Amino acid sequence: MITIVTGTDTGVGKTIATAALAVRASASGSVAVVKPAQTGVAPDEPGDLAEVERLSGCTDLHEGIRLRDPLAPTTAARREGVRLPTLKEHAAFISELAATRDQVLVEGAGGLLVGLDEDGRGLAELATELSIPFAFVVVTRAGLGTLNHTGLTVEALRRRDLPIEGLIIGSWADPDLAERCNLEDLPAVTGVPVIGRLPAGAAELETFARDAPGWFA
Repeated sequence: MITIVTGTDTGVGKTIATAALAVRASASGSVAVVKPAQTGVAPDEPGDLAEVERLSGCTDLHEGIRLRDPLAPTTAARREGVRLPTLKEHAAFISELAATRDQVLVEGAGGLLVGLDEDGRGLAELATELSIPFAFVVVTRAGLGTLNHTGLTVEALRRRDLPIEGLIIGSWADPDLAERCNLEDLPAVTGVPVIGRLPAGAAELETFARDAPGWFA
């Protein structure tokens, strides 16, 4: 099974959610994590997969391409003069991994429609190239604005007939009125269940790997 982790925006907690999902998946089998495009880091700097390893202990990690500028992969590659892998190349590699692992997690860059190849196609198009069953997880914010952003992302997935496992709130602590209401309204508005809530500051918890399974419904 392949789980594709996307978000309503950049900075919503996709990497932390991916690490938590890796912990959950490792309890029942082998798991690999793929980051098709990592932007905003130098060749010798730790990227998102290093954070996944630190938090989850997962070492079966695969980075497709690394780009220097903190931009969408298509823009960063154009500025750097680098050829991006095609979606077919990404999908073939992910499907090959999934044939020998119980779970493969794929973390996108930014939101769902951020381009991953030279034609500007993103995770949604990559998913259609996969030969192994998959589902999307959408990481979202808790507060004001999340109903619109989450609804748009879910609508974009549904228009493409792409399966959705659920929503994960990327940061949850001392919820105010809007956040408490959103916890009920998100599944009502989108028709997709909230399957997890990550505590604010989860990345700083020494007990991350122990606690992560309890953050999911």
